[in-house]
Amino acid sequence: MASYSSSIAFLLLCIYCFSFIGVLGFSVELIHQNSPRSPYYNPYETYSQRVTNVIHNSINRASHFNQTISSTHTPPSNLAFNNGYIVTYSIGTPPFHYFGLIDTSSDLIWLECKPCKTCAIHKNMFDPSKSTTYKTIPCTSDKCHSVRNTSCSSGVKKTCNFTNFINGLPAGTGDLSLETLTIDSNNNVSPVSFKNIVVGCVHDSFVSVLGGPTSIVSLGNGPNSLVSQMSPSIGAKFSYCLVPIPLTSIPTPKFIAGKLHFGDDAVVSGDGTVSTPMTKKGHYLLTLEGFSVGNNRIEFENSFYGGGGGGGGGQGQDGNIVIDMYESVTLLPNDLYSKFELAVSKAMKLERTADPNGLMSLCYKGTLTKLEIPIITAHFRGADVKLNTINAFMQVAPEVVCLAFIPTKFQDYVTYGGIAQMNFLVGYDLQKNTVSFKPIDCSK
Repeated sequence: MASYSSSIAFLLLCIYCFSFIGVLGFSVELIHQNSPRSPYYNPYETYSQRVTNVIHNSINRASHFNQTISSTHTPPSNLAFNNGYIVTYSIGTPPFHYFGLIDTSSDLIWLECKPCKTCAIHKNMFDPSKSTTYKTIPCTSDKCHSVRNTSCSSGVKKTCNFTNFINGLPAGTGDLSLETLTIDSNNNVSPVSFKNIVVGCVHDSFVSVLGGPTSIVSLGNGPNSLVSQMSPSIGAKFSYCLVPIPLTSIPTPKFIAGKLHFGDDAVVSGDGTVSTPMTKKGHYLLTLEGFSVGNNRIEFENSFYGGGGGGGGGQGQDGNIVIDMYESVTLLPNDLYSKFELAVSKAMKLERTADPNGLMSLCYKGTLTKLEIPIITAHFRGADVKLNTINAFMQVAPEVVCLAFIPTKFQDYVTYGGIAQMNFLVGYDLQKNTVSFKPIDCSK
């Protein structure tokens, strides 16, 4: 009888345990850095300054990843950081609240930590000495060797030091560590915690002094990104829904946050969903076959990421365009952009005007809410994505709209930017190696 009771108790215990094993599903808010809800919001920036920052950020990011800027500690004068989406999370035990900039091309979670003499002055900064779960990683550890740009400390313990990067620039140094990371889910009663997550604790930084983020939350495909480290719990799936970028200095209409989903919450399906193969080659790569403007189709002749050209409509297997939510505008090779711009200009019936910021090429008088554009479609392999007005154009001045695409000389870094992804549910399945798009109102 005792044996029978013990068996029943064991079975019930197993059922209870296994009910918590499987794919988690949770979501967090995505807040744009230009939103008044953001800790990086600058109410004194003008509309023109914000537009200029958005465009400069995309250009600089492309040049950094293309390795055309020397790796010094002095950033270019026009380096712009206030262009991405942030999430809130907690680090350590007890949990310490932090804001992190989401980056789908980054492979390491890092944050500024005490002591930090070169960081911007913050009232709140994570102090690892006060966390009971903080552990430095030895430089002999495999985890240390799995991160680029690491070295051994000069102390007796020989811990793992690292150099962190943002937009391709060395942005500081610190300790590579293990820590508990907690995400306050929007749809779960309890926060979701992950133990022994590899994080970089920065003790020497210039980024925040220049108005940049104090933390990066990486969603890249490297082994130490947040997505990769959570992968067993989230089924290697994440998705996001980007709301339009708030550029106005007047906090109306209400700035509604987008969403970042993980696991079961990240599945993209249903009417209107299209999917395309993805290649993980340092970045998340898709194969863009071309664009259509009305019935006029323009082929993308680069066949694979890294240039090489002449592939006949993007038939290569390695992908030819990076999908990047942090980079706002879409960057196209000069030849493709010229053909695309010409096709759009021929189909538009509005009066052309100059960009008052002197950055964009194809501009018209008007506003996004009243702009009539031709049907523009991005043709990915197996997935045709129809772009709405807010995906194809951006408001660069109160009465001026411009095509949200720019030509780039960097053939090795062509990107499908965040503006083109706004009001789409964009899902990444890292097991099936696919990216899915579903048109949706992200404000709802």
